[in-house]
Parts: sequence; C-alpha cells; structure tokens
Amino acid sequence: MSVLYSVAAGVATLTLNRPQSRNALDLEMCDRFISISQEIQSNKDLALVLVRANGPVFCAGADMKERQGMSAAQVRERRMKGFAAYAALEALPMPAIAVVEGPVVGSGCEIAAACDFIVATPQASFRTPESLRGTVGATQRLPRILGKRLAKDMMFTGRTLSAEEAREAGLVSRLVSAPDLERTLEDIKREIVKAPSGSLRLAKRCIDTGVELDPRGALAVEIAAIDEQLASGSWMGKA
Repeated sequence: MSVLYSVAAGVATLTLNRPQSRNALDLEMCDRFISISQEIQSNKDLALVLVRANGPVFCAGADMKERQGMSAAQVRERRMKGFAAYAALEALPMPAIAVVEGPVVGSGCEIAAACDFIVATPQASFRTPESLRGTVGATQRLPRILGKRLAKDMMFTGRTLSAEEAREAGLVSRLVSAPDLERTLEDIKREIVKAPSGSLRLAKRCIDTGVELDPRGALAVEIAAIDEQLASGSWMGKA
C-alpha cells in the first residue's frame, strides 16, 4: 500500500509508504488519503491522527514520472485529486499531527500543513520549488502560516527552510531530537486521548473557522460551540 493505515488505542496512523520513490505523491496515494480520511471521519472512537512516512524523506513532492505522457486534462485531473487529498486531511474533525523526520518538498508541504501542527526532528526541511520547475502549487496554505513574504522567498528562489527556521517561522510547533521523538509523541498521545474528544473537536472547529472570520463572527462560532456542548450534556468533561 502506498499509504499504510493502522489504529491503536484511539490513535490512527497514516504512513506514506513509497520510500523507493522518496514518498513522491502519486494518484494512488491521493486516493488512499481520501478513502482513509473518510473511514476516519466515521470512527467516533478515534481521538488523534498521526501522519508519518517510511524512509529518510517525508515526501519529495508530486511524482513527476507519473505525469509523463499525460494530456493537459489528465494533469489537471491529477492535480484536482491532490487538492482533494489535502482537503480530506484538513477536514478531519479530530486533531491531526504531521511527524516529520526528513525533507518535505512541494506536495509534502501541503500534506504537513493540512495537519493541525507539525512535530519535527532536526533532520526535517521544507521546500516549495514548484514555480522553478515550471508549474504552480503550494501557494495557499504556507502563506497563511508563514506569511506571504517568506512563502514567496521559498517559492521564487527555492529556499529551503531548516527545521529550526521552520520552528521560528511557526510552521513547526515542536522540534525534538530524533532519540526523543517517540517519547514526545507518547506524551502528546496520552494528553489528547485522555481529553474529552468532543471538546477537542469543537475547539478545532472553532479555531479553523474563526481565523477566516472577523472577531464578531469568530466569537459567534465559539458561542455556538458552547451552546452545542451544553446541549449535549458533555461540558466540563462529564461525558
């Protein structure tokens, strides 16, 4: 399978599994992300999703070999499927964390940025060279996270952000040494799994929706979530 899927103790793990191709994103991987995300959406027992990768590279970007011989219409269709895959990850109702231990390029940045936050080791790096390769992509999520000037620097010059630079810029939330990674993830999993899942899902919805609104509209979103929680009887961890 190009994307592995496993569930244990309330945690789902998606693992990019094309190490021989540096986990370059192809159509099969897009379809797997979409189908797995749909399965996760329907599983109320899941509290957390981790997105990881096998091999030294998280994702080398789109699989350009796949596009050889494609018509313009076929390339566009493939691109739309990629956007659908990123959106499916972004729409997961529970927290989703990207675990990055190596280079992240192009589509890999989209996958990682579609998660709620990134935990990385010093071996991680981030690059969006699409325009230098004669295409367009990765122009929407990173500017919202990094700001448009740094995103343009990366896109126009091929600049690679080190893991530390990505942390300073707000793309990486936690930077931990490779030996400490699994212990850190266990700490995160323990805190999230023991928390009321309904509260976490409502908080995620409020943040993701609210940042796109003005302050008054954002507050209305939070008040609606409070009302929903009170009506469910699950406030203050009672359910």
